[in-house]
Amino acid sequence: MDVDRFSRLKCLVVGAGALGNEVLKCMILAGFRDLTVVDMDRVEISNLSRCVFFRECDCGLIKSHVLAERANRQSPNMNVKGINSKIQEIDDWDYDLILGCLDNISARLHTNSHAIYHGIPYVDGGTDGMRGKVQTVLPGGPCLNCAINGSHVKVLNSRFSCTGSANAPPLLPAEITTTSIVAAMQVREAEKIASGKEDLCIRNITFYDGVRGTMDTVSLDMDEACPNYRWD
Repeated sequence: MDVDRFSRLKCLVVGAGALGNEVLKCMILAGFRDLTVVDMDRVEISNLSRCVFFRECDCGLIKSHVLAERANRQSPNMNVKGINSKIQEIDDWDYDLILGCLDNISARLHTNSHAIYHGIPYVDGGTDGMRGKVQTVLPGGPCLNCAINGSHVKVLNSRFSCTGSANAPPLLPAEITTTSIVAAMQVREAEKIASGKEDLCIRNITFYDGVRGTMDTVSLDMDEACPNYRWD
């Protein structure tokens, strides 16, 4: 692994909840230094049991700002910025690497599309109780849109979050051990990309099942009708 190169890359972490906290923690410990965190929410009491950087005194404060402040304290060389915004409202995509820690499909697809358009590697992670998944999207390869189906479309704008709006499905809190595993897998993918070892990355979708204690990788082909590859 090219640890020296980690510190020179500009990385975007989308989402500052449980998964975002764990991803940021792992990235800091791995040697990444230039990080931007985007999130639209504020800290709530329910976040405290599974978000390593949040404290009770943070309740009501902007998640991304708190996360950036705490992360910068970990090392004098850290450069972590917090942006309070929906990812759909972001115009600056000047990054070398993007990690998604989102709670809804719409925001995932938006991040995925912009990453592809700008040629930025994107590592998407998600959890559902004791289950989770990781997908690495590299330029020219299959993306999140290539795996979309009718069931995804039905819940496209729903937020699977304890702090979501009225259109959220039944609440399913993040399970911290699953979150830690998925976050570690995402950052390991980031390390491969940062070291120029994209050939070692997950090229399909890896599913983790904490109930059965298994991990399975499902193949994924590029969809010839994928809108992300039909710009002309």
